[in-house]
Amino acid sequence: MKELEDRIRKEGRVFPGNILKVDSFLNHQVDIKLLDDIGNEFYRLYKFAGVTKILTIEASGIAIASMTAYHFQVPFVFAKKAHSANLGKNVYTSTVHSYTYNKDYPITISQDYLNERDTVLIVDDFLANGKAAEGLLDICKQAGAKVAGIGICVEKGFQTGGKELRDKGVRVTSLAIIDSMSDHDLTFRSHVTEQ
Repeated sequence: MKELEDRIRKEGRVFPGNILKVDSFLNHQVDIKLLDDIGNEFYRLYKFAGVTKILTIEASGIAIASMTAYHFQVPFVFAKKAHSANLGKNVYTSTVHSYTYNKDYPITISQDYLNERDTVLIVDDFLANGKAAEGLLDICKQAGAKVAGIGICVEKGFQTGGKELRDKGVRVTSLAIIDSMSDHDLTFRSHVTEQ
């Protein structure tokens, strides 16, 4: 998605450890017009997949899931990183390793909001090693839900997550794939969103 790539080139900042900071428009301060375009693009790519729910992990994925769900006119559900008392006992749980924070944490979704009748589109801001996506896939498996695919805003193509998921037969659609990055240079894969 050229619009997203242009914003990354213009405002993205690379930090040590292959960290790409895009928080001025995507995952801290949010450009709602760009988010609307992202949601519309995921809708265009998956509109015939029978999607009944959009699924993500708090917190960075929530804005993306919200706008994507708006275009699909379906609810979105987000996995919580802390098990609060109001969730009850009937939950799906998985463990995710955060690349950014270098730690494991549990994710939880109430069984009231995901089941075998659902067809899910998983969305998130980044795909690096794929651990968040694997955790959400695990929860979908526990629920018996079908997964239409995974929609990613920014994939770090030089890391293993995208390839591993695709090798397992998961449909992964990334709107911007970065093949390499350094302090002063970002190299994007060709403008092909369907990978």
